[in-house]
Parts: sequence; C-alpha cells; structure tokens
Amino acid sequence: MIGADSNNPFSNQKNSLMKYIKFLLNVFLLPLLLVFGLLIPSQVFAVDISTSVDRNPVNLYESFKIFFTASETPDGDPDFAPLERDFAVLNQGQSSSSSWVNGTYSKSIRWTVEVNAKKAGALTIPAVQFGHDASKPLAIEVAQGGAQTNDVANNQDLFLEVKASTEQPYVQSQVIYIVKLYRRVDIAQASLSEPELTDAVIEKLGEDSNYNTVLNGVSYVVTERKYAIFPQKSGTTKIKPMTLNAEILVDRQPDFRDLFGSRMTKTKRVLSKEITLNVKPAPANFTGKHWLAAEKLELTQDWSGDIQQMKMGEPLTRTLTLRGEATTVGQLPELNALKTDTKFKAYPDQPVLNEQKLAEGIRASRQEKIALIPSVAGKHVLPAIEIPWFNTKTQALEVARIPETTISVAGGNVSESQPDAAPTQAPITPPKPVSKPDAEQTLQTSTNLNEWLHNIWLWTALFFALGWLATVIYFLQKRPKHQIPESNDVNDRHEASLKEITKNLKQACGDDDAQAAKNALLEWGKQKFNVSNLGLLSGYCDARLRDEILHLNQTLYGKDNSLWTGKKLLQAFSENNAREKIIRTDDSVLEPLNRL
Repeated sequence: MIGADSNNPFSNQKNSLMKYIKFLLNVFLLPLLLVFGLLIPSQVFAVDISTSVDRNPVNLYESFKIFFTASETPDGDPDFAPLERDFAVLNQGQSSSSSWVNGTYSKSIRWTVEVNAKKAGALTIPAVQFGHDASKPLAIEVAQGGAQTNDVANNQDLFLEVKASTEQPYVQSQVIYIVKLYRRVDIAQASLSEPELTDAVIEKLGEDSNYNTVLNGVSYVVTERKYAIFPQKSGTTKIKPMTLNAEILVDRQPDFRDLFGSRMTKTKRVLSKEITLNVKPAPANFTGKHWLAAEKLELTQDWSGDIQQMKMGEPLTRTLTLRGEATTVGQLPELNALKTDTKFKAYPDQPVLNEQKLAEGIRASRQEKIALIPSVAGKHVLPAIEIPWFNTKTQALEVARIPETTISVAGGNVSESQPDAAPTQAPITPPKPVSKPDAEQTLQTSTNLNEWLHNIWLWTALFFALGWLATVIYFLQKRPKHQIPESNDVNDRHEASLKEITKNLKQACGDDDAQAAKNALLEWGKQKFNVSNLGLLSGYCDARLRDEILHLNQTLYGKDNSLWTGKKLLQAFSENNAREKIIRTDDSVLEPLNRL
C-alpha cells in the first residue's frame, strides 16, 4: 500500500485544501469573532466595584466617608441618588492610580463620598449604579451618640477625648486606644504627644481621619488617631494623659500683614484624661506552653504535591501558615513540630513573618516551609499540630489545629511508584508484500534516502553545537576573574555572624541560661550597635525587648539565675527583629507631618 507523501497527488490536493481552509479562517472568521466580542453586552463582563467606609460604627450627625473602588473603568458615571434616602451627601470626589509590579499592570479608581446619617440604627449603604455596573451594598451601624463631655458642657473650643476599647484586657492582648481632637477654631500648627504606658508594646494604626460632628448643638471638626497597645504585665497600669500644643489663629480682620504670613496666633496647651487599665493574667486553665491572646487565629497547611503518591528520596514541601488578628508577629509561636527521624528527613526554611497595621487593629502571619524527604516506603502519619490560644472576643480558650496527616510513600522501584502502567504491546510487523511495482520500490528507496540525509544533518548540527559550547567554556576559563568587592565579603561575614549569634541566643533562652543569654546579647549589640554592655544595648531596642534586657541584667546582678526563664526574652527579640525588617521595607515612605 502506498503511503501518503509529497509524491501522492491525492495527498497534495488534501494539503492544499487544508491550507485554503486555514486562510479563510484567518481572513474572515477571526475578525467576525472580534466584532462579536465587542458587541457582547457589558453586563456579561461586569466590573467589580467594592464598597467600604473609613470607620464603623459611627455616631449620628457625625460625617464619615464611603469609598467605591474598582480595578477597571465601569460602564458609566455613578448615580449617588439612592444614598440620599438615609444619608445626607456633603461632598464627593474621584481619584485614580496605576502601577507596574513585577511586570503586572494594575489600576485602581476610587470615588469618595462624605455623608451624614439621617437616623440612628442598623443602616445599609445601597448599591450604586455605574451605568450597567453596580457596587455592592454594605451594612453600617449608626449610634445615637454618647453623653456630652465636660469640655462640651463648658463650651470649649479645643479639647481632647481618649477612649480604650477595653479597660480590663488580658496580658499581651490588644487594646485599641482612640484619641479624638475636637476643635472649632483655626489652628496654624500643632503637635500631639504619643501615648505612654510602662511594660507595653504600642503601635500606631493607619492614618489619621478627619470628619465633622455635632455635640450639644455645636459643630466641631474632629481629627481621630488610633493606637494598638499590648500590655506585657498583669496588674494595674495607667496610660498617661496625652498633651496637645497648638498655635491658634486669633480671630481678627485680615490685613496686609497676612500676605507675608504674619497672622497673630496664641499658644494653647490641652491635656487628655488618664486611663487606668486593669490587666488580667492568663487564665489558670490555659494549658498551652505559649500564651497567645487574639481575636481570631487560623492555622492552615498546603503541600507542593500529592501526599498520597510520594516517592522515596523525592522531596515534598509542606507549608504551614498561622494568621492572627489583634496580635503581633512576635507572639506567634513556631509551627514545625516534626523532628528528623528514620522515616523522614526534614529541611525547614526560614520563617516568613508579616504584620499589617490596619484601622481595626494589627494582623500578623507566620509562614514556615519544610521540605520532607521520605526514606521508608509505606503509610506514615504526621502528628497533629495544635496551637492553644485565648479568644478575647468570646473570652474562651480555643485550639487552632491541623489534624493528623496520613501520607503514602511508594518504593524506589518504578513498578512500585507507578500505579497503573499501560499494558505493553508486541511490535506490529507489517505484512510482507508478495510483490511491489517498480514505482513503489523507487518511492521506498527515496524515503530511506531522505531519512538518512535527515539523520546526517541532525548529527552535524549536534557536533557544531558541542563545538560552540566547548569554545565558550574555554574563553570563560581564560577570562580574568574579577575580584569580589571586599565590602560584599564583609557583609556576608556580618550576616553569618548575626545568624550564629541568634542561634546561640535561642539555645541559651531554651536552656534558661542567663549568663549565656547575656553573652549572646553582648555579641549582638557589638555587631549591630557597637555597644559593650546591656544598659547601652537596651536603649537601641523597642520597649518590650528593652524591658526584658533590663530584667536579665537585674537577675544577673542579683546573682539569682535559678528563677530566670528565657521564653519572654526570645519572644521580644524575635518581635524586635521582625519589626526592623518591616521598617526597612517601608523606610522609603515618608511619615505625614503633625499639622492638623
């Protein structure tokens, strides 16, 4: 039987027909598909428009901002008329931004609407139409408003109001500290002190928000600032009053001196009230080794492959992630409890720590990757991972848990690792023809010749490629080697030394060895800050690590090392290093000025 080839006239006609069909598809069908796609109604590709507010809940007669955000241009302009049913629209604006991140283009369009609620209660921000597109509704709580302060009753033009989300927190739990500056005068410039509390970690949350409100029939402009406070010791402690120093513009008729910035001002100093916190210790029924208080905690795991088809000697990566709300990254414990044994070889990677300072509080996450290489075939059970924690919302003890994980490991042989191999077939021998015409024999000879020429060219190309590769390697070896800058070598040695010091400190804290911990801290201080004693070193650290270093120093001075434990020092050290990494990534962002 004659095969289909270039010498077959029927094969040539078939190829010509296929090329003609492809030509018709490219010329006519593709443009028609493009036009059809443009004519598809825009509802099929609706733009996702999210809705958010600057704070929730809000008080009645207190202005707040509604944000409508889209990643693409919607079908039309927004119609904010539905908002006027429950809200009074005060102001509106639009902004857009775009960026390139790792070769990916992203775009964001935001509409900002400032409103006042017309009534108190549970309200809903309705969906807003953007042509055929629409935003998503959002629920918001509008409070009637609390009792008026003495400053409002005394008709003060400028005063501070402070409030804590709870005055009876648990140790190391989050307290949202809210500072509000009320004013009905013009301020040229002002400075506000930071909250002060001993034995606490204090973090500023988000950006300041400005809005208008009405108290006792008087309109005020409010600047609100939030902090997250984590008290580190139980007992009674006080948040010292905050101080505002403001230059108030004198109310007078402007004259020519205003052109040169010489308007008269007067200085006013305002103090807030003091807030007392009764910090409660960890509950007696908490049995975990690591005390952790949060509003939400989630523990998850992911695998890089199928754990039911693992192979001996081949690695598989296990990713453990712990996410917490209302907790710092330094309070999240280690996750990898798997120890190296005869069944597995474990190679953990450096943990990835992340911390976000949002308006509602701090969110932290810890991610650990572990490469597991099985050395024994069969089914193996990895132990469950349990993280006990205290839920500050429900005031109950909970456990974030990953149950026991069963994995199946196949043997090293291919027959054991491949579940179902396709049955082998005997080679099919074509039937030997009885006789061939001369034309067919000529065609077969031509085909064999073409295959032989093809193989010759293949081996020739491979030969020249190997020769070119050998030439490149030769010249690379002959090229003079560049000297590595000494500064890079010094930096590498410095980083290696810091890692070794951190390892020694971790070992000392795990053994509760106060003297070894001191030696490791002194080495760390010498490398990082060129200091030679713990007192000077504590001045370069954040509040929590500073207190733990001073406590260690006092313990060593009192020569009573038996009662010292290194758990808190190691936690504070890890949190300090994590915060330094976060600050280094954000050091290009300028902090806003304290002008109000």
